[in-house]
Amino acid sequence: MTTTRRQFNTQALLGTGALALLPQTLLADTALAKPPMRFIFLHRGNGLFPRVLVPPTFSKELKDKEQQKAGFEVDLDKHDLPAWLSPLSAHKENLTLLQGLSGKMCTTGHHSWCSSLGVFKANERVSSIRWATVDFELAKMFPSPLEHIELACFPLDGGNPRGSLNGIAQGFSARGPQQPNYAFGSPRVALQELFKSVATNADERIRYQLERKVLDFVARNEASRLSTVAGAEQAKLKRYSDALDAVQERNRRVDLMTEVLRQHTPKLADKYLNDEMTTLDRQAGHVEVLLAALISGLTNVVAFTIDELGHHYTGIPGLETEKVNMHDIGHGKAMGGVPAEEIRSRCEQYHMTLVDRIVTRLKSVREGDGTMFDNTMLLYFPDSGETHHSVGLEFPFVVLSGRNCPLNIARRYIRMPNYGQPGHKTLGNWYTTILNAFGNPIPHYGDLDTGLAKYHIDQKGPIKSFLQL
Repeated sequence: MTTTRRQFNTQALLGTGALALLPQTLLADTALAKPPMRFIFLHRGNGLFPRVLVPPTFSKELKDKEQQKAGFEVDLDKHDLPAWLSPLSAHKENLTLLQGLSGKMCTTGHHSWCSSLGVFKANERVSSIRWATVDFELAKMFPSPLEHIELACFPLDGGNPRGSLNGIAQGFSARGPQQPNYAFGSPRVALQELFKSVATNADERIRYQLERKVLDFVARNEASRLSTVAGAEQAKLKRYSDALDAVQERNRRVDLMTEVLRQHTPKLADKYLNDEMTTLDRQAGHVEVLLAALISGLTNVVAFTIDELGHHYTGIPGLETEKVNMHDIGHGKAMGGVPAEEIRSRCEQYHMTLVDRIVTRLKSVREGDGTMFDNTMLLYFPDSGETHHSVGLEFPFVVLSGRNCPLNIARRYIRMPNYGQPGHKTLGNWYTTILNAFGNPIPHYGDLDTGLAKYHIDQKGPIKSFLQL
């Protein structure tokens, strides 16, 4: 019996994939249902200095090890967090400060495009995208109606592909080879697009229905044209037709969630709905959309470019009236009498208040015999490495993971051995570890660093100590 793609999608939906469509309230009460894991990738531009992650209460011996970048681990319960990380103090049991991962196989310097998520060299050209970034690999493992959602504070000059600050433009993740993702730059636009199937505004409801009718017409038209062409043109048209089918299937899945979406549509304050807003308000508005998308079950994976080097910051505490050029901050320029490093710290501390908001909210949502956060992993890291002009020697990570995360890393400060030293690990090892732990047996994710070959370091595979529970 011949099975069409559409029939296959329908059968898959009625099978194991149907779990991803269940409202979270049902997942919480269904004994047989195992909640999906969720992943949040928060990455920022302008580097993240490794030294700012070091607990201030380290002994002289530990400080010496840190200075030498020798490998070691420490229980965070015995130490205070740096001031900018203090908003996470209530979540120490879930916290990991991971240091020493290199990423010299990535594009570094001012901008990385999708390098730090894909572990390969990339630039603004779509042709440079070699495979799906790690967030999309995880999204495939834990399917959802929208698969993946990306939010961004877009740059206004320089750096990654940029569009309207408030629009939808090429993002920083990739669905597959030469397939860039698209990100929402405005909380208002993200809200309208993600929750438009349950819009209360009459004009928005009409627009949604018209969009559906136009999509149905185009999909039928393209499908009928397939038999009229051949060769490369047919293959191209087939890809386009399949993409339209996928969008229609996505819309159908979203329509099945109408009631739960109504319950979880975020009520954003007016300041988050304006085109003119401070950077800090934009970041906070995106977090509300992120939480609503996760809690409603629209997606299990979110990538959020919380800032980018070409984004002009506004609303920084103590500099509220200034428009801060983060490139200048990267070069050590003070602004308004505030030193550059202090400006960086204020921005990073605000980011941690947003991380606290995410974790606290997810801990408040019941799921199974625990909470949604039990099934969540959040990663905060620099998209281009350790400094403003990074070379990829270090990519520091702040990680928060729930109790069902199958990694042996929680509640610890972990420094991997320095670049070139025995036991040194890369971004590729780290992402391989995550993928392996959650069920993807990939031997190695990402490119290798040819510069490590002279040190005779085995670069392939996961970080085995992180898998030993």
